[in-house]
Amino acid sequence: MARSETWTYAVILGMAAVTVLTRCFFFILDRPWSLPAWAERALHYAPAAALAGVIAPEIVMTAGHLVPSVLDARLFAAPVGALLYFWRRNVLLTIVGGMAVYLPLHLGLGW
Repeated sequence: MARSETWTYAVILGMAAVTVLTRCFFFILDRPWSLPAWAERALHYAPAAALAGVIAPEIVMTAGHLVPSVLDARLFAAPVGALLYFWRRNVLLTIVGGMAVYLPLHLGLGW
């Protein structure tokens, strides 16, 4: 067996062991375990923070650089979608409204 194959198998086994250990950690413990109150409070904000961390760069960046001009359809469609969501709390309306602004600007004007 070549050295690279041995290394590959070792890495796969190591990753499997880490995965099994982390997923079974709470079953291995002999007593119930709970998070501290501050950690539970922080977890309430995790989905919003993760979404912002993914969406915000996609709106204001192109190819790893800030958009060079304010004439970018995403800069107009994102606030419209956000306002529609906060107004009606309807995800479908958010998507349709944002795309109703984005598509004419992007396809029609070439922004």
